[in-house]
Amino acid sequence: MEALMPLLLFAAVCAVLLLGYPVALSLGGTALAFAGIGLLTGTFDASFLEALPNRLYGIITNQTLIAVPLFVFMGVMLERSKVAEELLDTMADLFGNLRGGLGISVVLVGMLLAASTGIVGATVVTMGLLSLPTMLKRGYHPAIATGTICAAGTLGQIIPPSIILILLADVLSSAYQQAQLNMGIFAPETLSVGDLFVGALLPGLALVFIYITYLIFTGLTRPELMPESAIQPLNENGMLFKVVSVLIPPLLLIVAVLGSILAGAATPTEAAAVGAVGAIILSTLKKQLTFNVMKDVVQSTTQVTSMIFFIFIGAAIFSLVFRGFGGDEMVEEFLVGIADKNSQGLLANLFPEGPFGPILIVMLVMFFLGFILDFIEITFVVVPIIAPALLTLGVDPVWLGIMIAINLQTSFLTPPFGFALFYLRGVAPDTVRTMDIYKGVIPFIVIQLLMLIALAYWPQLATWLPEKVFSVS
Repeated sequence: MEALMPLLLFAAVCAVLLLGYPVALSLGGTALAFAGIGLLTGTFDASFLEALPNRLYGIITNQTLIAVPLFVFMGVMLERSKVAEELLDTMADLFGNLRGGLGISVVLVGMLLAASTGIVGATVVTMGLLSLPTMLKRGYHPAIATGTICAAGTLGQIIPPSIILILLADVLSSAYQQAQLNMGIFAPETLSVGDLFVGALLPGLALVFIYITYLIFTGLTRPELMPESAIQPLNENGMLFKVVSVLIPPLLLIVAVLGSILAGAATPTEAAAVGAVGAIILSTLKKQLTFNVMKDVVQSTTQVTSMIFFIFIGAAIFSLVFRGFGGDEMVEEFLVGIADKNSQGLLANLFPEGPFGPILIVMLVMFFLGFILDFIEITFVVVPIIAPALLTLGVDPVWLGIMIAINLQTSFLTPPFGFALFYLRGVAPDTVRTMDIYKGVIPFIVIQLLMLIALAYWPQLATWLPEKVFSVS
């Protein structure tokens, strides 16, 4: 019975989450209930819970996590300043009568919003409200239209500054240091948010390129799904002025945030502060900044930030109880057993020696968990359990972080519980069926899985740029 307690705890947490209870309460409450059962049965040592105050103090005083409310503030402020609306109109005019041009515009605007905000929900809802009616009016098939919007919205998962990359960096940094200590390295290296930001750039841009390629290919092979537009493009001078006036401000903000990180001039937290101030300035220049707007932005930022930190607390309780039952040792023995050909593990002979087998199993588990759990739940429940074991096997932490981020990106798209699907369903007209949304995202899920395979085959896609950027220092 004692050996089953970690598995029962994990299964119970998943079950409670599926019942619809808040994530933080599900994690913390279920863990404490199991701790109580363990104390009564003599299978849990109460001393593990004594570390909880230090864990909570560490969360509250974590300098990296200050970037979370700042990036959230920046994203919400830009959403209120109608940046997306102007970008979409400009891109639609720029591509003119190109078949699939509006779909390409949606992807490019989604990329720019991702690089400006990093908030998936806001991007999907905004793009759904602005572009979906126009795409349907111009004859786009509902599946193509909705799939493109959902996929473009999820770019906020992988293109920095991404909230999930900040959270992953914090979780993986602890796991990386723990793994090094387990290997006898008592001066452990650290993993920063900047490492993941830089590592995610090339895979993120590659995804954008593949999305656009897919839309162009579909437009050529199945033109009935994306009819030609009947837009009269602006004259050359008018278009140039519109493009410059609309694109330059958000691009300058992106350069200020990401450029300062890449150049080593600012930490991600300092860059987030620059982004927040830049969003206020941009909103002021567009004459969108009012007292009510600022009030709404601050309230939204506070709600999102409180939710994330509340989940941190619940996850800290869960991880302590899981470790108290010996769950981390069980997972490490399982994964290391797969990697070691000399072990007696049942799966050891199915995979070559090394980390390939454990990584494949972990990625498959996370992908299927994405059907029922969202990325925050997976980040705080699964990653702290599996990451130390994988990093002990010598896996590059930056590469692992980007692999997890792209895998979690699919959790936004995978039916039936993909959050991007829910976001779009909430703003889509009644003429769009839910099944159309499900069908529309399938090609983009396949594209993301192909990107995972490419990243597994060429780890340099994630590791090359950080090595070039940070090797100077």
